[in-house]
Amino acid sequence: MIILFDLDGTLIDSTEAILESFHNSFDVFGVQHADDEAIKALIGHPLDVMYRELGVAEERVWDFVQTYKEHYRDISTQKTQLLPSAKEAVEKANDFASLGIVTTKTGKYSQILMEHFGLMDKFDVLIGREHVENPKPHPEPILKALEAFDTTNKEIYMIGDTRMDMLSAKNAGIKSIGVTSGYDNKEELKKFTDMIFSDSLEAIDYLKSAKLSHS
Repeated sequence: MIILFDLDGTLIDSTEAILESFHNSFDVFGVQHADDEAIKALIGHPLDVMYRELGVAEERVWDFVQTYKEHYRDISTQKTQLLPSAKEAVEKANDFASLGIVTTKTGKYSQILMEHFGLMDKFDVLIGREHVENPKPHPEPILKALEAFDTTNKEIYMIGDTRMDMLSAKNAGIKSIGVTSGYDNKEELKKFTDMIFSDSLEAIDYLKSAKLSHS
């Protein structure tokens, strides 16, 4: 079995770091701040898409993104935490499956975070924003991650908290599992997947039981 995890809202909570980095960029460029709820509603999309949706002019988008990344890099490990049971979920999953991370976050910073939490060694691959041309919901990030595995006769799952994860899985031809520990609620996730759990540990417990029942 191969299990791919999203990060934000699935394994980690970096909401504080994300919001602070957005507000810092608005301060730097002296523009009106977007509302926190408007920012949170866009988490899961690439940063450039988020800034466009928040009203930043096209010619300034990448300046905002660069400023965001500079600030986020400095605060991310201090203002990000593992979600409850995430560490247990990863360790348990590692006992019976091969693992990967597929995120729209910058891969470099994602790796630093997972090393900070002592979990990076459990994953065979990490695909971040800079590793693909087309981020989720495009299938490219998942297909890129799967290049690191022998997928022959393997069940493959993507666990994530937003429709972007579910759609990327569907587009890549693999199974999806939604978790309500992040940014999309159960009603929204139900539009895109038949399997929804409260968090990643509950999802892993289900997959482990399913694997045992078929062995």
